[in-house]
Amino acid sequence: MNLIYPNCPTITRTVNVGALTKVELIQELKKNSISMNEYAERLFASDYFTTSNTQYPVTTVELTVHNLGFPQGATISEIYARAEELGLGLCPLELGPFLRLQYLDQPEGHLEKPVRQHQAPYGSVTIASEELTEDDNFPKGFYLRCIEGRLWLRGYISDHQHIWQSDDHFIFLQK
Repeated sequence: MNLIYPNCPTITRTVNVGALTKVELIQELKKNSISMNEYAERLFASDYFTTSNTQYPVTTVELTVHNLGFPQGATISEIYARAEELGLGLCPLELGPFLRLQYLDQPEGHLEKPVRQHQAPYGSVTIASEELTEDDNFPKGFYLRCIEGRLWLRGYISDHQHIWQSDDHFIFLQK
């Protein structure tokens, strides 16, 4: 059965975003024992990453690439175009760390599954956000992961030809 959004399993969350500076966000991540990889640190350090002075709520929808209608996987531009057709929006980049701070019970994703090379890891959740630059060596955005009980906010790089797998999870804004 081919279940396409909105007639498919989703996880909806309301997330409060904003009202913290970059420095305050990093302090909160550390206080909650959340690790960041080098790509996440590069995103934080860049001028592309800004935070809102005021807090605002957003409603997010988590679903798989398959639930967007791609049982064989798709490129990021195909995924984003289909999400837009289905009434979903891209997330502000700052959602990543705020969602990580509010989603502290993420299940372990990779147990008894093989390591994926150059693919989204099992159990990870990629936050759909606008491309910041055409540079394929600059991080495209954030994803959340739990590895051996440790929570991560990670950045990732990919190019336009990269095929995301049908079971990869993305988070979009509910409009």
